[in-house]
Amino acid sequence: MNVHSSIYGLVLAGGASRRMHTDKAALIHDGKTQLQHAYELLNKLCERTFISVRDTQTQDAIRASLPQIVDVHNGIGPLAGISAAQKQHPNVAWLVMACDLPFVTEDTLQYLIRHRDTTKLATAFRSTYDGLPEPLCSIWEPVSASRVEEWIASSNKCPRKLLINSTIQLLDSPNQHALDNINTPEEHLQALSTLGSPSISLNVQYFALFREQAGKRSEQLNTVASSPALLYTELQQRYGFKLTMNQLKVAINNEFSDWQTTLKSGDHVAFIPPVAGG
Repeated sequence: MNVHSSIYGLVLAGGASRRMHTDKAALIHDGKTQLQHAYELLNKLCERTFISVRDTQTQDAIRASLPQIVDVHNGIGPLAGISAAQKQHPNVAWLVMACDLPFVTEDTLQYLIRHRDTTKLATAFRSTYDGLPEPLCSIWEPVSASRVEEWIASSNKCPRKLLINSTIQLLDSPNQHALDNINTPEEHLQALSTLGSPSISLNVQYFALFREQAGKRSEQLNTVASSPALLYTELQQRYGFKLTMNQLKVAINNEFSDWQTTLKSGDHVAFIPPVAGG
């Protein structure tokens, strides 16, 4: 393998985000979506960078303006994105990163690139939790393409198991928590706090059973929650609210709004439970 093979970047952004209950790629950190942040990070280090999407996502507002590679396999997860990228540009290595890794830094990726072994199928970090390869922040060499297709053809979906059963370069991460991903609203809130995201001051109003459970009609609070969805998750943890977001409406400054609207300091937010009776 030519040690000077180009490295292209691939941000995996085609997931269904089932546990997050909203598109993880659209979550905001420091004024940018996770997708934009990951794309810009890879684009600093790679000759070209693309985002991996399903065919139903190509016109999404946060994806449409970025260079895309559309999955050619359905229902197999991240390997679909890796396979599609390798088919489109077979003679390059791919630095693959999931969009939900907010703690990955440029230094972490530079370390991965510096220690790349082009004679191996891939170069990956070792998980700090179980010691196994982390496939979603790794470099896949051109030679891995045939192995990926064989793996898919044998009805295997897991990229980690593929790496476990292959000859790879396995590295210890220079940052213990660099590869921590976020899959739930609770993990997103924790990530915002850890990353030192700026807090905002909000005025929150409580109605009906929320008023009873919170023990107050309203309050002013400081929070790192950047959307009503994250704010409600925080309040669920604080007051034990049991209703799901699907059962509620949210109003911002006296107007019904979307759960992913970006909140600003000074906003008035109200969560409105179902009205009893008929």
